[in-house]
Formats: sequence, structure tokens, C-alpha cells
Amino acid sequence: KVLKKLNAREVFNEMVTLAWEGGDPGIIFLDRINRDNPTPQVGEIESTNPCGDQPLLPYESCNLGSINVSRFVDNGNIMWEELQNTVKTATHFLDNVIDMNKYPIKQIEDMTKRNRKIGLGIMGWADMLAKLDIPYNSEEALKLAEDLMKFIRDKGREASSEIAKIRGNFPNFEGSIYPGLGFEYMRNATITTIAPTGTISIIGGSSSGVEPYFAIAFYRNVMDNDKLVEVCPTFREISKKEGFFSSELFEYIAEKGTVKESTVVPEKYKKIFVTAHEISPKWHVRMQSAFQKFTDNAVSKTVNFANEATPDDVREVYELAYKEGCKGITIYRDGSRTGQVLNVGTSKDKEGGKEDEKFLEVKGTFSPKPRPKMLMGRTIEMMTGCGKLYVTINYDEEGEPFEVFTSMGKAGGCAQSQCEAMGRLISLALRSGGEPETIIKQLKGISCHMRYGFGPNQVLSCADAVGKAIEKAVSNPIEISVINQEKVTVDKLLEEAEKGEKKVEESTDTPTVKNGACPECGGPIQHVEGCDVCYSCGYSHCS
Repeated sequence: KVLKKLNAREVFNEMVTLAWEGGDPGIIFLDRINRDNPTPQVGEIESTNPCGDQPLLPYESCNLGSINVSRFVDNGNIMWEELQNTVKTATHFLDNVIDMNKYPIKQIEDMTKRNRKIGLGIMGWADMLAKLDIPYNSEEALKLAEDLMKFIRDKGREASSEIAKIRGNFPNFEGSIYPGLGFEYMRNATITTIAPTGTISIIGGSSSGVEPYFAIAFYRNVMDNDKLVEVCPTFREISKKEGFFSSELFEYIAEKGTVKESTVVPEKYKKIFVTAHEISPKWHVRMQSAFQKFTDNAVSKTVNFANEATPDDVREVYELAYKEGCKGITIYRDGSRTGQVLNVGTSKDKEGGKEDEKFLEVKGTFSPKPRPKMLMGRTIEMMTGCGKLYVTINYDEEGEPFEVFTSMGKAGGCAQSQCEAMGRLISLALRSGGEPETIIKQLKGISCHMRYGFGPNQVLSCADAVGKAIEKAVSNPIEISVINQEKVTVDKLLEEAEKGEKKVEESTDTPTVKNGACPECGGPIQHVEGCDVCYSCGYSHCS
């Protein structure tokens, strides 16, 4: 049933603008995905998983694995026989996972076992190219990408066919594309996927997926806020071999993030160890297209733009991705999210579209009420997309909200500094006579890209979380008698402490909260393969 018709060009332009502003939404080409649907008789594919690499029918599940292809280079040559053995072993392993897995609901188990889709892909692509002395942004790299992925797909299909001869075809084999391709046996409806490998590539010590290097060296946070220089293992290996290895060079590259301006690194290796932001968007798309040609499912990859890129640049990449045969595309313009974390706009009333006049009608100078030495309050824990946020609302002697404090980690963190500023302004408004309901109205509904939860209780941003926390506090006020009673007790303790009669113990219950940049360690977040990842600790928003 058609509910509404929209102008396609207007919708496309809106998607381009939003992606330019903050990286989302990525786009998928649904008609192309369904033309490659291996089981069209079962149903139509409506979408993909969040990373865009796995088109799925309703109730299907992801079953993915990635081969570190950089391990299959020896003295400048690819070890094809060893790679073939690994592909066949990995295919067998992923097929076993389907039977060994415990499924949350019956529908997922049934659909997964009827199609038995697996997604075998790669990581360490940039490392492989470096070991072969091939620049990422070169025709030679594109040709190798096609040859490599065709080899993996063909050997994966051979393995799946061999397994099917023993265990049987996937139940939906009849009516699938495989009889028409000349296959009598096939255990899995799909074999290959290029998935994000943000976390497992760190564990494996390799470059991520089919992405270029994001940085050749960077700082990793360790205990007691110390920093260690983390260097790309392949670059370290080659720099030793070629005689330009030094700790000073690594420190320099960690500061710059690139070898481009180094006077020590030979020109040959400056071209080979090129980073994501030094590669033009066109080459990002062409590389994704090269892998897509021999990938059953789809390719998860991010096209990196410089901050000064325009919406027209994004539009050109979207159109190029379609022309090049990609099944979808994700872009990220450097700095586009940190530049506008919260979209604070002017509140409009529903009836006349007028600005909220509660503050506009008042003219003159506000004089905030002085803060008493002691206030009672409560702390509310709110989950956000950046981690736990603790909102403390303190009340005056009449039981009205008087001030707000927020905590989201160590001092200096990006999210914490934003929340601290918000708390100060809210406190100033409350102490100057602002109504809590008006503040709640201004905060609730503010949205950013890091959301938490689903449905009516979804937290749209840190500001939305603070607004909802204040709303909870207002709807469940503290009794005035309790405040006054506690005030007497605390005043007495403070008096005793001043006289040295009794020590006031600091609370040991203050939670350790995650830093605003990375929810796990506070390190810098990078946007890679459609996911926010932290190379300092291994955090991935998609995990």
C-alpha cells in the first residue's frame, strides 16, 4: 500500500545534506541488492545490518569472519595455496557456527538454518599492499583487489559445495540462483562479505578491513594516563629493513598522523603508506567497487572527506558509487560531528509557530539567588550513547530544583565539558527564577548521532538525558521535611569537622564514568567502516 509519494530528487538532496553535516545516513541501492538476492523465492530484501555489509531477509542473522590477508605475503609474493587452505577452513568453521549457535527466538533460528548465509571477508588489506610495495590509490591495487576477492569467493564456493555433498544443500537451494549458475551442491546461500573489523583488526595487529591506513602512528592511552606510541607494525618492519627506523620518527608521525611531511621517510614509502585523508574520495569508491564485484553480500567501507568538502562533493561520491556498482556507500567529513554535537534551536509552539516567549518577554538584568552552604539533592543515572551520565539535582529549602550538576567522566573530556557547561547554564536559569518545566521543554528532544535505546524511552542525546532526568526529579520531589532534617545533621558534621572533632569522610560511591570522547578510555574516536572506533583501547560502537 502506497501511503505517500515524495519527490525523489528532494529526498536525495536531503540525504546528501545530512550526510555532509554528520556522516549519516549512509545509503544502500536496494534494487541492486535484490538483483543479487540469492533466494528471491523466499522474499525481498528490505534493508541491511547497521554497517551496510550484510543484506538480510527478515529474521536472518549475521555470521561473519575475516581473514588477515597480510599474513599471506612472503618476500613480496602472495602465498595463494596457503590462502586457499585458510578460506576452505574458515568456510567450514562458519558453517559449523550456524548449527552450534543458540538463537534468541525460533524465527531467527528457522530462517538462518534455511538459508545458512555466511560472510567470509578480509582484513589487513592496506598491510598486504604495503608488503607488496603497491600504493593503495593505484590501478595495480584495484586489479589485485578484484583478483584476491574472486579467489576467495571461488574457493569459498568450492568448500561450500564440498560440504553440501556430505551434509546437504541449504534447504532453500531449489529456487535459488545456484542451479542456474551450474551448481548441484551449495551449503550456504552466500559466502563472502566485507565486514567492519574495527575491533578484531586491533586484536590481530592488522589494518582494518579493506580500508587504507587511518594513521601510521598514534598515541595509545595506558595506565595512569601515560601514553605510548603505537606504530603500524608493517611500517615498523619496513622502516627497520630499509634503515630509517627511529623512535624520534615514530613520535613525529604520531603527532602528525602521516608520513607525508617527513624528511626521513623515502618518497617511495610516502606513496605506499598513504592515509585515508590523503586518498581522494574517488579512489575510496573505486576500491570498494573492486571488492564488490566478487562479494556475495556487500562491502562495509567509509569514504573519508576533508572538513572543507562541500555537499556537492558528497553528491558526486554517492552518484559515483551507484555507477561503479557498489551496493551502498558511507561517507564521513572530518570534524563534522564534533563541530555540532548538540543541535540547539529555537523552540516553536505547535499552534502558531511562534518562538517560546517565556524568556523573551522579560527584560533587564537577572540576579541569581545566592547559593546556601548546604543543599540536599538526588543523583539520577541516565544511559546515553556516550556512556553513563549522572545528573545531580539539588533542591532549595522549599523543595524546588535549585541547581544541576552533570558527570560523564574525567575533567577535560569533550562530552564532560559540554555537560558541565549545560549544568552551569541550567543552574543559572534556575537560580534566576527560570521554571524547571521550561528548561525541560528546551532540552528534551535535542538529538545527536549517539543515541541510546529504542521507542518512547530512547535517549536522543546528553541534553535530552539531562532534560528527562530533571523531569523525573520534578515529578518525584523530595519532601521539605527531609531536606530540613538532613540540613541540621550535615550542618552539625561540618561544624565538628571545622573544630577537628570529627572527620567528614569523602564518599566512596562516586562512580567512575567514561570519558566523552571514547566511552571506554577517553581516547580519540575515529570513524572507520561506518563505525566509531577507538584505537587507544579497542572500543567499537558497532560491537
